[in-house]
Amino acid sequence: MDLVSALSSISQAQTGQAIQTKVAQKVMDSQRQEGEAALQLLAAAAQTSGAGDELTAKATGLGGQIDVFG
Repeated sequence: MDLVSALSSISQAQTGQAIQTKVAQKVMDSQRQEGEAALQLLAAAAQTSGAGDELTAKATGLGGQIDVFG
């Protein structure tokens, strides 16, 4: 193998490695954004979880008391 082909091989390897690194960074960024969106969904669900139950209890009169005597 002569010097020129060796340098060419090294250059191709470095380029391939740089591309793989950029792709991995893009995947990680995408996963991070999806994780943040999931956490926002969970937080929003936690804030509104009891509102419907309270409105239903007030409107129907049901769910406000528990019959423990059977």
